[in-house]
Amino acid sequence: MDNPKNISIIGAGLMGHGIAYVLARAGHLVSVFDRSPESLASLEERLDALATLFGHDRSAVIRVSSHNNMAEAVSNAEVVIEAAIENLEIKQFIVAELESIVSSDTIIASNTSALPITEIASKASNPERIVGSHFWNPPHLVKLVEIIQAQKTSDATVEYMMALLTDAGHHAVHVRKDVPGFIGNRLQHALKREAIAIVAAGICDAKTVDDVVKYGFGKRLAVMGPLEQSDLVGLKLTHQIHETLMPDIDRTNKPHPYLEDRIAKGHLGMSTGEGFRKWTPEEAKALRDKFNSFLLEQAKE
Repeated sequence: MDNPKNISIIGAGLMGHGIAYVLARAGHLVSVFDRSPESLASLEERLDALATLFGHDRSAVIRVSSHNNMAEAVSNAEVVIEAAIENLEIKQFIVAELESIVSSDTIIASNTSALPITEIASKASNPERIVGSHFWNPPHLVKLVEIIQAQKTSDATVEYMMALLTDAGHHAVHVRKDVPGFIGNRLQHALKREAIAIVAAGICDAKTVDDVVKYGFGKRLAVMGPLEQSDLVGLKLTHQIHETLMPDIDRTNKPHPYLEDRIAKGHLGMSTGEGFRKWTPEEAKALRDKFNSFLLEQAKE
């Protein structure tokens, strides 16, 4: 992008403030809208924390403005990115409200983890300018963004968002077919389904599953994707393994009963001290800190 753009973010929460920082750091003027006074009141402090985290000055922070009035926040927007909660009706309502306010050529992007963009845009009057922009959490540390082309999204809209976010330092990928979960979450949750099934079947405990991923094939995933690895070893070997393995892979077509049983027993994860594994507060904090440090080092490369 040759010149700064006016970009609006709907939602000042975890994703919204991170996306705002990424775009402001790229030189854009970013206005953030939220109905929560508490979220808006803490926005500058949280942006300052990101600048400190990366060792940046406050130049990005001062390019971000906060607003409790949506019309005011998006009045000059060339792009609006909604980062509201993962609820289809709420996202449809936001799109409708935005279309009544913004210019007819303003791009409206939805940051959703799994909801089909076509459904979000189903009631839009100009669906060709509605596009998906799935940032990964936390967006200031994970530099992938999936640009999802819905059934009626124009090629020009996709190209604009790809260029905007690539220029902002993210690795933008084009999802050409709008399906639930897009690419990343389909892959991630296919792995989770099999991981849960392995534990449920008594093959091993949850720690062992995590260790196999972290100390085994997970070591190479950062530099070699699954299809690259198949090309490396040869497709005949991949085919031979699939002949043995595929008939035995879990095919549960809904949340696994073992997952539902964990939830029913109140084992919700680190927040309750137990999920698939038991966690002390110290263990949970140590893993979070290790994870965030790793992501920060990766983001600085």
